[in-house]
Order: sequence, then C-alpha cells, then structure tokens
Amino acid sequence: MQSGKTFYTSNSGLYSLRKAICNYTERRIGVSYQPEGEVLVTVGGSEAIDIALRTIINPGDEILYIEPSFVSYLPCIVMADGIPVPVELKAGNRFRLTAKRLENVITPRSKALILSYPNNPTGAIMERDDLEELAEVIKKHNILVISDEIYSELTYGKEHISIAGISGMKDRTILINGFSKNFAMTGWRLGYVFAHKEIMEQMTKVHQYAIMCAPTVSQYVAVEAMKNGEADAACMRESYDQRRRYLYYELEHLGLPCFEPEGAFYMFPDIREFGMSSEAFAMELLEKEKVAVVPGSAFGRSGEGFVRMSYAYSIDELKEAMVRIGRYLQRKREALK
Repeated sequence: MQSGKTFYTSNSGLYSLRKAICNYTERRIGVSYQPEGEVLVTVGGSEAIDIALRTIINPGDEILYIEPSFVSYLPCIVMADGIPVPVELKAGNRFRLTAKRLENVITPRSKALILSYPNNPTGAIMERDDLEELAEVIKKHNILVISDEIYSELTYGKEHISIAGISGMKDRTILINGFSKNFAMTGWRLGYVFAHKEIMEQMTKVHQYAIMCAPTVSQYVAVEAMKNGEADAACMRESYDQRRRYLYYELEHLGLPCFEPEGAFYMFPDIREFGMSSEAFAMELLEKEKVAVVPGSAFGRSGEGFVRMSYAYSIDELKEAMVRIGRYLQRKREALK
C-alpha cells in the first residue's frame, strides 16, 4: 500500500502487464500482438468469455461450441441473446473436433465457434493438422473463433498449438488466456484476451462500463509471474504429468475405460457399464466413499455416461481416492452379477 499501487489502472490494464503478456504469448505460441489496441486484461478468463460474446453477438446469431465443455459457454451465449449450438464430440475420436464435423453443423446464421483446448473436462488437445483443417472450414464460411486456451501451459508430451497461429486465423480469432491455471493464480482473478483492433475497441467498451479495470494488485503480481514464473510453471507441469500417468494407470487397473488425456488436469472415465446416470454415480460415490467427482452431464448432454476426475491434488490424496474408488467399483460390479 505504501508504494501507491492501489489505484485504478487503465481500463485495458497496466501497460507493463500488457507488454509482458504480448511478449510471453509470442514466446510461447509464436503469435505477435501489440500491447496497444490488441490485448485487454480482464477479471479472469470468465469475464473475457462474457464480453467477447456480448461484443460479437446480434440477436439470433448462432454460436457453435464444442461439447463436453466448460459450463459457462451455454449460459453466456443465452445471456447475450445468441442461439447456442452444441457440437457433440466423442471419446472414440479423443474428443477432438474434426473439419467434417464442423462443416456439418455450420448454417448461414453461424457467427462464431468456441474452441476450448486443452479441454475441460476431457483433457483433450488439438494438434496442428487438426487446426489447419478446421481453419479451412472456418475461413470458407467466414465465421469467428473464440479460442479459450486457459490450460495452454498444461500439455504433456506435445506442444500446445493455438489456432490464432494458423495461417489466416489471427484476425478472426478472439484468443483468451489467463493466470489461474498456467500460474496457479485462481484467487487473483486475472485473465486476458487478444482480438483484432476493431473487435477489441468494442470489447473494451463493454469491459470499462461493467468492470472499470481488473484488480490492480493482481496486475502487479502478474507482471512478476510473467517475468520470473515460467520455471515454476514448468515444475508444476511436471508434477501434474506424474499424477496424470499415475491416475491413468490406476483407472486401467480398475477396468474403468478412459482415453489418455494430453492436456489440462482432468480424467474423463466412462461409467456406462453401471447403468446409472453420471449424477447418480457421482452422488453415490460421494456418499459411500467421500470421494468427489463431477458428473459428465454437467458439461452437456454428450458428457452423460462419464465423470470428471481432477488430479490437481497431491499424489498421496490421489492414492487414497483410488483405493476408495476401487472399493466402490468392486461393490457395484458384485451387485450387477
């Protein structure tokens, strides 16, 4: 407080932070943005999603979004007077969106596509070939992309690729990221969004009248994180990878089908063998074994039959959880005989 860093900042955020964000983004994904006019600091990635949708949607516009997906997309589309169009993805295709699938759901009213890779809840990623094929369809139909890349630093064995870095896609992509996952700064509520200057000008208007600016103290902390936190983030990613491999091995051992996720910090195992809804499974597991998982139905209709397990816990906690889940599954299978 004595240093005076408690006042409002610019609506767009501290210039030093915006510059650090641009430098970091170019370094990490190879896409160049300018700190003036192309980046906005937001109250978490969630605000960025909301203002992006409120900026681009006219009543009746269709917004495509992949499903299973983060729970906020659908209600944010509805609140902005858009028409939500879920694009259901399948475990058999590792929950990736193909160009053919996208082509089949685009209509003349389609305004934008929300992509979220690495994905919550599935842990799926997209590779360069996947994105290049998608980009051709997107450019053909002249639609925008809102790319939520909040888990961009959490990929395992493969480099994160942003669709904004694909030829011809930067100016039609609204790119969202933040500090909650990449730097474990959830409570600081700080995100950022990139867009073409014409779109950004309107997004900033929505932001400044609703929010004024992101928390000042959080912004100064974020500058430090961007400058000196990458080694810590890499260490965190290595730890997550260890837990990911442990949990995947244990799920296989327990006979619970699950594709191996390559991003974020979630497993999305298939529980359909038990003939019960994902919500009933989650509630019973919580009541009987005091282990919390999220029903897949929370992430859309295509998530039914799955549950989300997070491995953002210590390895000891995960080991105890797997013992309890194993007991529960054993009882369920014996009851089905």
